[in-house]
Amino acid sequence: MEMEKRLEVISELAQKTESKIVLIVFDGLGDIPIAEFDGKTPLESAKKPNMTSLARSSSLGLMDPIAPGITPGSGPGHLGIFGYDPLKNEIGRGLIEGLGIGFEFTEEDVAARFNFATMDSSGAIIDRRAGRIESNEAALLCGAIQEKIKEIDGAKVFVRHVKEHRGVVVFRKKGIGGNLPDTDPQKTGIPQLEPIPLDEKSKPTAEITKKFIYQVNAILSGRNYANTLLLRGFSSNIELPSFERLYKLKPCAIATYPMYKGLAKLAGMRVVQGCNTLEEEAKALEENWENFDFFFVHIKKTDSAGEDGNWDAKKKVIEEGDRTIVSTALKKKPEVICITADHSTPCKLKSHSWHPVPVLIHSPASIPSDESNIDFSERQCARGTLGRFNALDLMPLLLSNAGKLAKFGA
Repeated sequence: MEMEKRLEVISELAQKTESKIVLIVFDGLGDIPIAEFDGKTPLESAKKPNMTSLARSSSLGLMDPIAPGITPGSGPGHLGIFGYDPLKNEIGRGLIEGLGIGFEFTEEDVAARFNFATMDSSGAIIDRRAGRIESNEAALLCGAIQEKIKEIDGAKVFVRHVKEHRGVVVFRKKGIGGNLPDTDPQKTGIPQLEPIPLDEKSKPTAEITKKFIYQVNAILSGRNYANTLLLRGFSSNIELPSFERLYKLKPCAIATYPMYKGLAKLAGMRVVQGCNTLEEEAKALEENWENFDFFFVHIKKTDSAGEDGNWDAKKKVIEEGDRTIVSTALKKKPEVICITADHSTPCKLKSHSWHPVPVLIHSPASIPSDESNIDFSERQCARGTLGRFNALDLMPLLLSNAGKLAKFGA
């Protein structure tokens, strides 16, 4: 079914009820077994009594965020979860990071996310994240860059810190396009990539970007680390259909990291501010319980640990998420609890991957496995009653399990 028609049908069938849905997304949760850790994934090894208990009375399965074999970024991964086709709604991380920190975009803006990075004397990138420098230091660097670069070729330049080693740059000039690939080479030992325009409208943006990088390198010269930046996710401002209107839901987003707040804001969700820890996210879920019927709760550090190849840290985040957020969701007793991921980030690969992600859906209509020792893990989900499905099917499944989708046809 064509995506537009699909959304139209789902929207027509959606109905307002008193039931509540909690969607918990462990960023980068999926993994692959590692021999030195008893051939297990962090999820398989983690002590997670709440998720284990849920798994025994839930429908389990595997989900492809984009399609089999396709490695998704976090933006496309979440778009699919929310029911927006990521292949037809290409949204650069610059836009969603900027939205997440409250930047007010105009139609004349092109945004890109950046990492502070470290390059050697030959210009080769030796650390794509500059050792994950602390937010305070990165914010000072952003301030220094903004102070010295305010305009390039008639384009106003806005430099904003996001969190840790990440920031956003926005170029504002009438008529410029945002169709450029990343300058981040995605590996070390080589220079960053040239900003190459992919259409005529983006040629001025490419020239502005080249000059911006050159000037930034001059400002940061002399530093042993965080002496350059890598740009990703160029994007102009776009609009998505309202999540609330599509699904007849009153949605709330709870996240610690700005990008996911930006994605939620783009979908029209109400975003809770001020959460910096899992405990604060769990508290926000409790405090906002009576005001909403759909809760998107995001857990970031499973992904960060996977990218660092830190198996133990990833296991620990899963355990902390179970103790705080999953525990709180269980206490509130919503009609539907879903636990999943936007993509896999295997510790062995230290990057996002194409592997499908585990999915748990708990509701009065769940069809659990008949295995007595069932748990929430990649391999057990592979044998679950949901089978393997595309992320675009997740929202209809959640709505149906919550009794929020009417029958189609006579």
